[in-house]
Amino acid sequence: MSRILHRQIHGALPVAVGGTGVEIFDKDGKAYIDASGGAAVSCLGHGHPDVTAAIHAQADRLAYAHTSFFTTEPAEALADRLIEDAPEGLSHVYFVSGGSEAVEAALKMARQYFVETGQPERRNVIARRQSYHGNTLGALATGGNEWRRAQFRPLLIETHHIDPCFAYRWQQPGESETDYAARAAQALEDRILELGSETVMAFVAETVVGATLGSVPPAADYFKRVREICDRYGVLLILDEVMCGMGRTGTLHACEQDGIAPDIMTIAKGLGGGYQPIGAVLLSRRIYDAFANGSGFFQHGHTYLGHPIACATALAVQEVIRRDNLLDNVKAMGARLRQRLGDRFGNHPHVGDIRGRGLFMSIELVEDRSTKASFDPKEKLHARIKREAMARGLMVYPMGGTIDGARGDHVLLAPPFIVDEAIVDTIVERLGDAVDAALSGVRPNAA
Repeated sequence: MSRILHRQIHGALPVAVGGTGVEIFDKDGKAYIDASGGAAVSCLGHGHPDVTAAIHAQADRLAYAHTSFFTTEPAEALADRLIEDAPEGLSHVYFVSGGSEAVEAALKMARQYFVETGQPERRNVIARRQSYHGNTLGALATGGNEWRRAQFRPLLIETHHIDPCFAYRWQQPGESETDYAARAAQALEDRILELGSETVMAFVAETVVGATLGSVPPAADYFKRVREICDRYGVLLILDEVMCGMGRTGTLHACEQDGIAPDIMTIAKGLGGGYQPIGAVLLSRRIYDAFANGSGFFQHGHTYLGHPIACATALAVQEVIRRDNLLDNVKAMGARLRQRLGDRFGNHPHVGDIRGRGLFMSIELVEDRSTKASFDPKEKLHARIKREAMARGLMVYPMGGTIDGARGDHVLLAPPFIVDEAIVDTIVERLGDAVDAALSGVRPNAA
């Protein structure tokens, strides 16, 4: 009997004992292709010798130093590297231990910025329905994942949500992608004006929406319009790239492909590739200057900020990505993955959409392609697909509640940046078999 409070209390998990490249091995010797990078984390796969060597070397030098007493060489080097590659205007880094912590810190930065600049009335946060920004209370309040929020609602701060930019579900018949992007962005301006522009401090959004919707990219010039709206009303734009960032979409930062830069950006997952827990907040010069010229500090902190081993590890991960030109491979293998998914599922009667960017792709399952009707949530199709995939030695990241937190199923793929054509083909082949096997157990016309 396990003494761990596992995510799912009932049921037995295989015991992972090793990993090499794109595979994880359990104690019985079975191999699983990690086609989701865990949760879009393992960008370099498992057991990379350069990264494990960096961990060992830093542990030999210095394992821990509290940031109220010291800075460290690996933290400074990683910060320099991140800002060197950051979108225009981002000038400083605040290190944390993961994505939820990063979002919490970003929200506090936004609030303190307005206090420091004499605008304490700015307190409202706007985000999007069907988003996910983390599981700590501030991040959970900001996110729009209804299933995760429901039982904790009495504990959450007040936030405000608009519809996501989700063309497959919300673009109207006959509406162009550009017109839809304009309509989706207009919802932000409408909400700002409804709340009173002088009370709004930040708009928080995933550049490419991750697990809750299934790698949904923005339509047309949506984010350029969002950037203009935020600037017009003095609202900070916080981009959450915890899942979609650090190369996952084919550029180091997903927003590069949208031609914008945020005021604050959160990163994690692919930053350290799963080799150590680490996340970061990248902030603009004007926010840093407001702190520096005001109170002289950021009123926040955690014990493991800037952990030397975590920072040395993340730097090694980023060095490997640059040295081995892995972003080029993300683009090439992302195109291959999209093509193979199209070949396998493009005419599938129960796959309504294939979407994403780079090695961040999803399929959405539907009961009826013509109406886009979803399967009955009671069937738990996403969970069936996960079980069938695991049985075939494939790790994928399915989710239910795609449409509104209750209805809809999708499967997200986020394989390591080191995949090749043969691995991509095997991923799609096994996924196809898993989907068909899962559907064979679902009652027809269940919607």
